[in-house]
This record gives sequence, C-alpha cells and structure tokens, in this order.
Amino acid sequence: MKWNQVEGNWKQFKGKAREKWGKLTDDELDVIEGKRERLVGKVQELYGKAREEAEKEVSEFEKGL
Repeated sequence: MKWNQVEGNWKQFKGKAREKWGKLTDDELDVIEGKRERLVGKVQELYGKAREEAEKEVSEFEKGL
C-alpha cells in the first residue's frame, strides 16, 4: 500500500498504529494526521530509537497494511 493511501484514510489506520505503538496517544495520532515523517519522528521520540530504526518500523507497518 502506498503511504498516500494511508494518509488519505488516516482515521481508519489510527487504530492499527495504536496497536503497534501503544505509547501513542489519540492526541498525538491526531497531530500526526497520517504524515509519515511525523509518525517516524514520534516513534523515534517516544521509544528512544535511532532515526533509521524508527524508519524501519514505519516501513514494516506500511507493508503490513
């Protein structure tokens, strides 16, 4: 699935993102608005991961949709 499809249907994918990254709050998910870079940054921040590792997790999440 292409990320623009995720972004366009973010309300549907918020639950899946919350399942994968339980530390994400509803407010943070609303701010992310399906923007891939915002999601990567928030995963990096909340979980103390390197940028590359957060990118990899988001890519795996994207492939699983």
